[in-house]
Amino acid sequence: MKRIVILISGRGSNMEAIVHACRDQAWPAEVSAVVSNRPDAAGLTFAANHGIATAVVDHKAFGKGDAARAAFDQELARVIDSYAPDVVVLAGFMRILTPEFVQRYAGRLLNIHPSLLPSFPGLHTHERAIEAGCRVAGATVHLVTAELDHGPIVAQAVVPVLDGDNAQALAQRVLGLEHRMYPSAVRWMVCGELAISGNQVRHLGGEAQLFTL
Repeated sequence: MKRIVILISGRGSNMEAIVHACRDQAWPAEVSAVVSNRPDAAGLTFAANHGIATAVVDHKAFGKGDAARAAFDQELARVIDSYAPDVVVLAGFMRILTPEFVQRYAGRLLNIHPSLLPSFPGLHTHERAIEAGCRVAGATVHLVTAELDHGPIVAQAVVPVLDGDNAQALAQRVLGLEHRMYPSAVRWMVCGELAISGNQVRHLGGEAQLFTL
């Protein structure tokens, strides 16, 4: 039985989708813990109510600066490792992780980003896509590397940008596909169904890695 640890900072709607898919689809895995950097993260209540262990590593307790960031990541890794994860999943975890942390979980650390990477890394992705005149937008699941919002692409979801769209409407359209795509990507990881060669990630069974409406 593979073990999954999910990191969140807020509601964790993608975490919820993964928990439900893992149980409903009877993966050979379990979500062992949900960890947050915010003690008030709503997703912690959902996890506890579903019998999943929770933990908080409050980044504010470590202060600011590079030394504080490194100390936070060290404590975060200690907590994560206490659950012996096979896969670590970032699901709306709003912290930039140090290269040392990323290297510790290299090859088993997944993130979801609300744009079609490599376009629009960072924040305010939906506003930027609309302002740029994009006709499509979406989200990307990728393996995490030391470079922010980069790394081998596991799956992408694409939605149209409609005339009159605002960032909120576009975000909701994308989120619906995220809730399908991210559980699939995590399942592929825990079931060993991905072949990774450099930046190329291929599903060994031929499942579609592009999600659309």
